This record gives sequence, C-alpha cells and structure tokens, in this order.
Amino acid sequence: MLNEAKNSEEKAKKAMVDAARLADELRAEQEHAQNQEKMRKALEVSVKELQTRLEDVENNAMKAGKKAVAKLESRVSELESNLDTETRRHADAQKNLRKCERRIKELSFQSDEDKKNHERMQDLVDKLQQKIKTYKRQIEEAEEIAALNLAKFRKAQQELEEATANA
Repeated sequence: MLNEAKNSEEKAKKAMVDAARLADELRAEQEHAQNQEKMRKALEVSVKELQTRLEDVENNAMKAGKKAVAKLESRVSELESNLDTETRRHADAQKNLRKCERRIKELSFQSDEDKKNHERMQDLVDKLQQKIKTYKRQIEEAEEIAALNLAKFRKAQQELEEATANA
C-alpha cells in the first residue's frame, strides 16, 4: 500500500506537473490568443482606414474624372461650334468663288465679244480709210481733170475773145 501511495503520490505529482505545464501552455495560448485578437482588431481598424481612404481616393478620382469629362465635353462643344463656323465660312467662300468664277466667265465672254467687235470695227475703219484714200485719189484726179478742163476752157475762151476781137 505504501507502494501504491507512493505511486499515487508520484502520479499526483506528475499530474500536478502536467497540470502546471498545461496551465502554463493554457496561459501562453491565452496570451497568444489575446495578441492575435489585438492584431486582428488592429488589422480590422487598418482595413477600415484603408477602405475609407480608398473610398476618398475613388471619390476624388470620380470628381476629377467628371471634371475632366466635363472639360473635354466643353472642348468638344467648342470645337464643334468652331467646325460649324468654319463650315459656314467655307460654304460662303465656295459660293463667292463660284460667283467670282461666273463673273470672270461673263467678263471673259464680254471681253471676247468686245475683241471681236473691235476687230470688226478695225476692219471697217481700214475699209473706210481705204475708201477715203480712193475717194481722195478720185477727187485729186477729178480736180486735175477739172483744172485741165478749166485751163482748156480759159484757153478756148481767150482764143474766142481774140478771134472776136480780131474779127
């Protein structure tokens, strides 16, 4: 029985050592669990802060994106307005160009007609000058003939006067 008591006492000591060791392990595990819980809470706080920062960044990015889109839309609108203005100016310029080309054709046609009329008039002037030369020559010839006839007449008259005076 003594043996049994010693065995029991040793078992009890072993059990106490085991219990103490288990208590130490339990305390270590509890401390570890508390540290893990603290770390988990700290990480949750970090995650919440990061989510808040992410939302802020996303909101700022959205605002900046909207501003950029609004600015680009404004620029597109401005460019479309400029394009419309330039298109109208181009159309007006094309219209004026066609008008000017038509006027040039009209003036060119008129110039051609004037040139033809001028050539016809020049031909008529040349013909009339030719006729005038012919008429002058004929007049000169007629004057010569008249002068000869007048001289013959005066001679005949003088001869007649001499013949009547002598008779």
